[in-house]
Amino acid sequence: MRNRQYRQGTTWFMSTIRERNKELILRAASEEFADKGFAATKTSDIAAKAGLPKPNVYYYFKSKENLYREVLESIIEPILQASTPFNADGVPSEVLSGYIRSKIRISRDLPFASKVFASEIMHGAPHLSPDLVDQLNGQARHNIDCIQTWIDRGQIAPIDPNHLMFSIWAATQTYADFDWQITAITGKAKLDESDYEAAAQTIIRLVLKGCEPD
Repeated sequence: MRNRQYRQGTTWFMSTIRERNKELILRAASEEFADKGFAATKTSDIAAKAGLPKPNVYYYFKSKENLYREVLESIIEPILQASTPFNADGVPSEVLSGYIRSKIRISRDLPFASKVFASEIMHGAPHLSPDLVDQLNGQARHNIDCIQTWIDRGQIAPIDPNHLMFSIWAATQTYADFDWQITAITGKAKLDESDYEAAAQTIIRLVLKGCEPD
């Protein structure tokens, strides 16, 4: 009985260490890839930032390519989840407000992974699997179709649904991708919760006012 409890306790402890180390490496990799890009990033630099031996990077992720894909996947899931409120029968103001807030949270909580994702897209998504590309594009088309349905029903103004979606992406993602410029202009070393709330409220107001039926 004691031996079994000891083994269970040891297994839990090792699992906890494994998850902690993986999280440390992922966080460090996000920062390094965001700062230097995939090609220029060294696994030794990732290990040093994570405070772990270099072999640990290969033990948990096998290769730099796998680690890079893990960083991408860490933000793709939240991006896909952000679109959950989108449905044709939803209230447009509530759906759009919820979507904008989710996108701002991603920029706040995953700024480095967000930069890595933006860079990946700008380079034609060479490291994203076809399945993930299909999921992202399918999600975008679904959201745009919902917007078009609201337009057809007269629930929102007859604006271009594609460009509305692109504008929301640009307005929310800028808080991750251009954080250096934002902090320089605001005079803050780092944006706080009130800044992100102000950003969400501002973008929501602009979008909803622009979507009001004529």
